[in-house]
Amino acid sequence: MKSFYLETFGCQMNVVDSEQITALLQEIGYQPIDAPDLADLVLLNTCSVRDKAERKVYGHLGRFKPIKDKRPQLIIGVGGCVAQQEGQRMLDAVSYLDLVFGTHNIHRLPEMVQQVEQTRQRASETDFLDRETRLNLFPERSASESATRFVTIMQGCDNFCSYCIVPHVRGREISRLSAEILNEIEALVAAGVKEVTLLGQNVNSYGCKNDGELSFPQLLAAVDAIPGLERLRFATSHPKDITAELIDCFGRLESLCPQVHLPVQSGSDRILALMNRGYDAADYLDKVRRLKAVCPQIRLTTDIIVGFPGETEEDFQATLDLVAQVRYADAFTFLYSPRVETAAASMPDNASARQKQQRFDRLLTLQQRISGEIWQEDAGKILPVLVEGASKQGEGQLFGRSVWNRIVNFSGPPELIGQVVPVAINKVLRNSHLGEYQNNC
Repeated sequence: MKSFYLETFGCQMNVVDSEQITALLQEIGYQPIDAPDLADLVLLNTCSVRDKAERKVYGHLGRFKPIKDKRPQLIIGVGGCVAQQEGQRMLDAVSYLDLVFGTHNIHRLPEMVQQVEQTRQRASETDFLDRETRLNLFPERSASESATRFVTIMQGCDNFCSYCIVPHVRGREISRLSAEILNEIEALVAAGVKEVTLLGQNVNSYGCKNDGELSFPQLLAAVDAIPGLERLRFATSHPKDITAELIDCFGRLESLCPQVHLPVQSGSDRILALMNRGYDAADYLDKVRRLKAVCPQIRLTTDIIVGFPGETEEDFQATLDLVAQVRYADAFTFLYSPRVETAAASMPDNASARQKQQRFDRLLTLQQRISGEIWQEDAGKILPVLVEGASKQGEGQLFGRSVWNRIVNFSGPPELIGQVVPVAINKVLRNSHLGEYQNNC
């Protein structure tokens, strides 16, 4: 039996892509293993969003060269966003690399692997596919014992934010048919899945280009109506496409968790315009107020870029003011790094690295204080926790998540895995809660 080793980097979309890769490789007789030195096929599923992503991938590939030297028949491949961006250049630069496949070409991976097996000829495929062809390229994933699953509802992005490489490596926006999505989720729930997260680069614009299709709020309502589904989430959400109908969903859909990731990126209207975000701070804050009015227990998370080209101290202060106003449960903060092919890469930038780092540290200090205050509110409460598996905290420990997507570790029997159980929160840590299972509730 042939085996493959797969490493996944980056976002949840890549996690789903890797599940599809696994299903496709199993169809041609490959089984997953955790040891690259024993595998017949080694694959990296890459992400190009972060700084120096290409360099990191090239460096990571170097780990596998000694294995290839010992076993020349080993096949090494790279997929995902860096593969889409680099293409043939990657094959030319890495002599021991056998295949490169882009974000639109996962379906071709079995064919490419078999080509390398039979001919030992290296292969690269990074062409973008047309809309009609792509609609039929969502491979069916194998069943899983997991209580939670990600479900891709759309691919690509049409926003072209000036700092973002996603449209260049994922292509233009396309939505899956709602009937296909609902069938997939119904099958997952029938197999024991309790929580589903709908994924897309901009889930809010789902279906907008498909005549006669459901809107995103209508899709949420249809998923919510599936018997047996206990929790529903989605990511990522673009603020400019948050509609009144979508906001209303948080007040009426029983399975929709009171948590949303709403990337603001900056609190400065000038910087938001340079970023091509399509909203200003007042628009954003208005939608936040409406979300909290409809669902008072909702908790928001966000993404923020510090040091965007041209950012002044006044611009940065506007970001601090917005963060203090919104009070995010968590924020993913990043120092700006230029990405090839993006508009922001050629914008003038006068701030020093030291200034940017100081701003980043100030933002982090503010956000950590706010996060600590929000999560401390859970102390002493009994929260429903969806148990996902054994915890890394030690023998007899389980972990799960609250409705706010917060990890909770507690002691309990393995029979609880896959269930929603009451847990008393007795300690709040920086990145998780510690609790005690309430088996008498």
